[in-house]
Amino acid sequence: MTFTHRRTGAPDKPVLDGLEEKWSGRWDELGVFVFDRSKSRDEVFSIDTPPLTASGSLHIGHVFSYTHTDTIARFQRMCGKEVFYPMGWDDNGLPSERRVQNHYGVRCDPSLPYDPDFAPPEKPGKQQIPVSRRTFVELCDQLTAEDEKAYEQVWRRLGLSVDWSRPYRTIDAEARATSQLAFLRNLDRGEAYLAEAPTLWDVTFRTAVAQAELEDRERPAAYHRLAFHGPGGERIMIETTRPELLPACVALVAHPDDERYQGLFGTTVRTPLFGVEVPVHAHRLATPDKGSGIAMVCTFGDTTDVTWWRELRLATRPVIGWDGRFVAEPPAGVESPHAREVYAQLAGATAHTARERIVALLRDSAEMEGEPRPVTHAVKFFEKGDKPLEIVTTRQWYLRNGGRDEDLREQLLRRGSELEWHPPHMRTRYENWVSGLNGDWLISRQRFFGVPIPVWYPLDADGQPDHDRPIVPDAADLPVDPSAEAPAGYREEQRGEPGGFVGDPDVMDTWATSSLTPQIAGRWMADPDLFRRVYPMDVRPQAHEIIRTWLFSTVVRAHAEHGGLPWRHATISGWILDPDRKKMSKSKGNVVTPADLLAQYGSDAVRYWAASARPGTDTAFDIGQMKIGRRLATKILNVGKFVLGFGFGFGFGEAEAGAAVTEPLDRAMLAGLARAVEEATAAFEEFDYARALERTEQYFWRFCDDYVELVKARAYGDQGAGAGTQSARAALRTALDTFLCLFAPVLPFVTEEVWSWWAEGSVHRAAWPDADRLRGLAAGADETLLDTASDVIASVRKAKSEAQVSMRTEVTKAVVTASRSDLDRFARVAGDVRAAGRIGAVELREESSGPLAVRVSL
Repeated sequence: MTFTHRRTGAPDKPVLDGLEEKWSGRWDELGVFVFDRSKSRDEVFSIDTPPLTASGSLHIGHVFSYTHTDTIARFQRMCGKEVFYPMGWDDNGLPSERRVQNHYGVRCDPSLPYDPDFAPPEKPGKQQIPVSRRTFVELCDQLTAEDEKAYEQVWRRLGLSVDWSRPYRTIDAEARATSQLAFLRNLDRGEAYLAEAPTLWDVTFRTAVAQAELEDRERPAAYHRLAFHGPGGERIMIETTRPELLPACVALVAHPDDERYQGLFGTTVRTPLFGVEVPVHAHRLATPDKGSGIAMVCTFGDTTDVTWWRELRLATRPVIGWDGRFVAEPPAGVESPHAREVYAQLAGATAHTARERIVALLRDSAEMEGEPRPVTHAVKFFEKGDKPLEIVTTRQWYLRNGGRDEDLREQLLRRGSELEWHPPHMRTRYENWVSGLNGDWLISRQRFFGVPIPVWYPLDADGQPDHDRPIVPDAADLPVDPSAEAPAGYREEQRGEPGGFVGDPDVMDTWATSSLTPQIAGRWMADPDLFRRVYPMDVRPQAHEIIRTWLFSTVVRAHAEHGGLPWRHATISGWILDPDRKKMSKSKGNVVTPADLLAQYGSDAVRYWAASARPGTDTAFDIGQMKIGRRLATKILNVGKFVLGFGFGFGFGEAEAGAAVTEPLDRAMLAGLARAVEEATAAFEEFDYARALERTEQYFWRFCDDYVELVKARAYGDQGAGAGTQSARAALRTALDTFLCLFAPVLPFVTEEVWSWWAEGSVHRAAWPDADRLRGLAAGADETLLDTASDVIASVRKAKSEAQVSMRTEVTKAVVTASRSDLDRFARVAGDVRAAGRIGAVELREESSGPLAVRVSL
């Protein structure tokens, strides 16, 4: 594929401003980054691009991590790979729903009929307007599409080299069909199953929450010391932070070795206030030195309660509903008139209010000993939620992920060891997560803007669903929406009728769709030929905090469906930290948006800051680094104009026709450049963009500050335009060409600009520099010659600076004292040093020991 940028020559006054608009449009016009699908799999480098959540605005953290991926994509493209690099949009899920609710002032009510004429108010009021599920989904689709257009403009300005002809969404028809097909195949193989069980529940969003979406937050609480009543009327004291769950109590539990309670095991005790008889059991998870050593088991206060309930086969007495309030009717067992009277005071109350009421009742009945003892403890929250999670019994869909299957767990751990991690220590996070799983992956959600669970259930003669015989669609009919479509063999009028059907009302967890990004982006269902050319993908770039969610879930799906890893490498980004070393996040209100930064400092400068961060390392937001990046980009413009001022129109490693690199100093510079290329290449091959940039930049400034100044006079032909002049120009042109290619992955705009002054085509489709070729041009070079010349000229400059005279001041005499070997090296570069330092006479003094020294007479 050829990309024909015209040669333009260097402008009189090159500037950085405006390069983004100029080149992003030109790249798009010429299709520089369009994927050529005719290439075979071994010619392709495919990237599982993180699909960005469309929820309002980008922040600097997005720019940070996406720049890292882009540097790798550009490097691989210059190495001759055809890069599959699509942009993804993660439309569905709670962030999108919350944004739509706030933006339009609506809320979803699935019981409402669809109104095709509904239009949201121009200015949302305080009260959200209820709308049908179909209307709500349409509004979600509309707003996320608008957000994605705005995001694309920022990404184009940043210079992401994605193929904009291949975007994908996680909610469009093809993504829904792909997600549903994968689920149905999981179901067919027994990897997906429906179960009624205790579920972590967010009472605000009224949806189930998976283990991977939890976070612990420290919250104040208090231990209440309550009196249960033993068989002989004795008081058995327990301590609990949740006294409001007394009506849900189903047992007491103590450790089997705790001598204090040996006589109680196998007996029953009565609960305070409610007088319900509950058994006393021994269990290893009870902690003798915590509180009184005997614990109240409720259905359900926490995950330990769930374990006790399951393993001891206890009764179920749920009291908290999906809305987080106490249900109207008391649970089974709470039957006496007094118990029902007490419970009536809790019905409809939140957990907080119920706690206050029951503590007052316990005080009045003298069944609470002393005052509550304040503590601070970890409470589980949904990562996007604002209220503590409750545990309620619901029917949900699960995918097997090794949480309850040791063999599968070991297989997934082996997958983690097969994956190449960058940096390597991130593998530990994966292994710790997999090893700590305590249940399967809960994938169903009680939300609206998501991929529907693609099943229906037949209704019996009483109108009750038979969940053991789900009705599934044919693959050819996907995607389906069971809440709006009838299954094959049924009519819509049979929905909800005895002998008819009911659709599963739930949608899939957003990770259940995002876990299939390789299949969605590679068009697994719709384009098997493309899928074969890009899958398994080469790299998954992502942040470290979602190793447990996105990375692990993608491994689970690929292991089940394809029997292998979905990619060969995983590159992990760190966080952006604010000046207080805290993670930047929208929820904390400390984020910086990129638009102003890109406008003020330029995209190359912002990319420079991002690419300077070590892989996997948390990095401070630093405008100072952006300023350094802008200075570097400006220097590239200026040195490009200088070098190309000797003529242009030549290819890699060539200068003017027939010119060869003959001079020792020129060859020494190219030898050092070959080493820099070798080190930068090795770093990029290990996905270490920061090391590649660092090594390139180090040698570039050496080139500019030392070599260019040393050979400037010879390049201008001040001593005659002979072979020495041609050698200097050839070396300068070769170095410029090489540096433009080395910097191109990080600084795409300025490098393309300078490249266009003399070369045809795009620098981003040029060949990556070849260290061996440079060594060939530098044949027989002594790389230390540049060191020697640099040391002498630095001493001359220092002397002039200390004398407070111009650098153009003539030097009457310079005395160079060094070992014989150093003096011999100096002799080979003396001409360039004398010209650069404006040195007249040079006296060489041999000294067997000590470093090279220079004394200057002005």
